[in-house]
Amino acid sequence: MTVTAEVESGLLVYGVVPAGTALPDLSGVGDAPLSLLPHAGLAAVVGPVPIDRPRVGPAELRAYHAVVDALASAGPVAPVRFGAVLRDEADVVDALLAPHAATLTELLATLEGRRQLKLRARFVEDVVLAEVVAADPVIRDLRERTLAAPEAVSWADRVRLGELVAHAVEQRRDAEAGALWDLVAPHAVELRESPGSGTDHVVDLALLVDDDRIPGLERTLEAYAEAAYDRVRLSLSGPLPPYDFVEASWA
Repeated sequence: MTVTAEVESGLLVYGVVPAGTALPDLSGVGDAPLSLLPHAGLAAVVGPVPIDRPRVGPAELRAYHAVVDALASAGPVAPVRFGAVLRDEADVVDALLAPHAATLTELLATLEGRRQLKLRARFVEDVVLAEVVAADPVIRDLRERTLAAPEAVSWADRVRLGELVAHAVEQRRDAEAGALWDLVAPHAVELRESPGSGTDHVVDLALLVDDDRIPGLERTLEAYAEAAYDRVRLSLSGPLPPYDFVEASWA
């Protein structure tokens, strides 16, 4: 006799949308069907998942993002962080929809007709470093001295050179990031900056933009990218779901 253990399941929450939103023609994580749980003019998009043997891998992440992307393409959605699993329908209402109804209603109204885009700017490192050397006679002199001297003898100069170059690059980064912020701000409802790293890093921005203003933003950035191509490279991705504009307190 074969005994099959019963798999305990819960509901994975993908996001919250206005009540009456049509579900995308997709399956969710694990090929599970999607459903809407309505409450107070809102609806949570959910799908069943096993909770005693959870699996989180690339396929599951792709399925989650496919659902949220499809919802965002059709209308406003407040994405819920991947992996949020609640026990049952009552738990979804009691833990998510009911206590946060006012916040979610206001958020979805803010997101109506708007999408997120991500702007990434990076220096062409060799070009910017050459500009730094050419612009500062102290840096230029230190560089020439350290190139001609043995490392053991020029150690202090090398440390000083590194500090001066790092400071000069930081000044250029601040100026470039500020210029980009000023350039895109008139096109966006809201901007949020993410931390970055690396000597080539300039800025990473999330932009919440009205749908009808996206083409103008793209044209503005195309002109900037063409003019600054020798020293700064831009990449713009999206439209995306508004991940950066959903507060973590409930999501």
